Amino acid sequence: MKLARLTLFAALCAFASPSLAQDANKVAGTWQSQSGITRVKVRPCGVALCAHVVWQQSPSKDVHNPDPAKRERPIVGLQLVSNMKPVGPDEWSGAIYNYEDGKTYQGKVKVVNASAIQIGGCVMGGMICQSKTWTKVD
Repeated sequence: MKLARLTLFAALCAFASPSLAQDANKVAGTWQSQSGITRVKVRPCGVALCAHVVWQQSPSKDVHNPDPAKRERPIVGLQLVSNMKPVGPDEWSGAIYNYEDGKTYQGKVKVVNASAIQIGGCVMGGMICQSKTWTKVD
């Protein structure tokens, strides 16, 4: 019985993996923030997504980080999105670091179309939510 369950699980993973990889390919690439001041490179990190800042209009430092030892590090190169795991077709949920306030939020990334993604997060148990649309630049 255990072998049958294990075989079924392995088969489901085999069929799900190509689909998850295809979804990740839709969001992989370089994206510009809605404000136009930041660009991030999104890529698969195992079964999750991650994103690092690759450009800033006016390069700055992580001055709002709660850890004083990290306040001098540059924003360019900083990981903003981590452990973003698939929760549905073209949608991921995970952690988003906001360098403008030094806080990490539970957030989502959703593909709007081939050239736009929506990045958003909530506070106060989902009572206050905000999302922004980012545009693909490569």
